[in-house]
Amino acid sequence: MLLFLAMPMLSVGGILFLMTNLQVGNLFGKHRSTIITLYNGAFDSSSAVFLIIKLLYEKGISLRASFIFLSVCSVWHVGRTFLLMPRGHIPYPLPPNYSYGLCSGTGTREKKKTANSKELDLQAKEFLPPKEEIPGPGQLDEPRSFKSSVFSRRFAWHLVWLSVIQLWHYLFIGTLNSLLTNLASGDRALISSYTNAFAITQFFGMLCAPWNGLLMDRLKQKYQKEARKTGSSASVAALSAAVPSLALTSLLCLGFAICASVPVLPLQYGTFVLQVISRSFLYGGNAAFLTLAFPSEHFGKLFGLVMALSAIVSLLQFPIFMCIKGPLQNNPFYVNVMLVLATLLTFAHPVLVYLECRQKATAPAATF
Repeated sequence: MLLFLAMPMLSVGGILFLMTNLQVGNLFGKHRSTIITLYNGAFDSSSAVFLIIKLLYEKGISLRASFIFLSVCSVWHVGRTFLLMPRGHIPYPLPPNYSYGLCSGTGTREKKKTANSKELDLQAKEFLPPKEEIPGPGQLDEPRSFKSSVFSRRFAWHLVWLSVIQLWHYLFIGTLNSLLTNLASGDRALISSYTNAFAITQFFGMLCAPWNGLLMDRLKQKYQKEARKTGSSASVAALSAAVPSLALTSLLCLGFAICASVPVLPLQYGTFVLQVISRSFLYGGNAAFLTLAFPSEHFGKLFGLVMALSAIVSLLQFPIFMCIKGPLQNNPFYVNVMLVLATLLTFAHPVLVYLECRQKATAPAATF
C-alpha cells in the first residue's frame, strides 16, 4: 500500500529536483546549454539504476536492501541543497563577484543591491549588440510577459514537437514487453536478454545528451560572432542555433519510429540505440530551447507548463494500448503508421523557427 504514497513522491520530487538543478547551467556561461543537456541526460539515464537493482536481486540481494541504500544516498542531495545551492534562483548572466552556497550570506545589503542592479543591466543587454541596447523611436519591445510567451506560436509548436515525440517514447516503453513477447514467440530467455539490452542502452543517455548542448553552444557562439560583425540581432542568432538541434531530434525520432514499426527482432537493437539518443536529445533540447526562446525569468514556469501539458497528451498511450490489444488484435501496424505521420509533423517546428529567425534577421529595425 505504501507504493501509492511512494510513487507520487518519486514523480513530483524527481521532476522538481531536475527543474531546480537546471539553473546550475547558468554558472557555466558559454557552456550553459551543454550543462543543461548533461543534467537532462543524467536524469534520463537514471532509469538504468533499476537494471543494477534487477541484477542484484537475481544474485540474492533483496529489494528492501537496495531501496534502503538508495535512500541513504539521497542524504547527499539534502546536504548539497542546503550547503551549496543558493537561497534563490541563479541569475543569468551572473553578476560580478556572484557567490552562492555557504558564502552567499556574507555580503552586506548594500552590496546585494549593487549586484542586483548590475544583474538587471546585464540581463537587459545579454544578447544585444550596442546599437540595439536602446530602442529607437520606431522600435517596439516584444512583450516579455508570461502570458504572451504561453500564447505565442513558438510555444504552441514547441509543445506539439515535445508531445508527439514523448508520446512515441512512452508508448514504446509501455508496450516493449508485449512487443518482445510477440517477436520472440514467448521465449523467456530471449525476452530477458533483449530487456537487459534495452536497460543497458539507457546508461548511455547521459553520454549522448551533452552532444546536443555542445552543438547548440558552438552554433550559438558562431552565429553571435557573425551577428556582431553584421550588426544584426544577437538574440535572433542565439535562437537560430536551436534549429539544427530541433531538426536532428525529429530526425532521430523518425528513425526510431520506423525501426520500432518493423517486426524484426534483431532490428530492435538498433531501435534501442536510436530510442536512447532521441530521448536524451529530446529532453535536453527542450530545456535548452526554452532558455533561448523565452525570457529567462519565465523559464521555470514555462518548463513546468510544457512538461505538464505534454504529460496530459501522453495519456493517449492508454487508449492506444487498449486499441492495439482489442480491435487490432495485437497488430500495432496501423497505429505505428499514424504515429510515424505525426512524427513528420514535428519537422514543422524547426522550419517555423528558422523562418521566424530569417524574417527577423532581414528586418533589423524590429526588436526581437
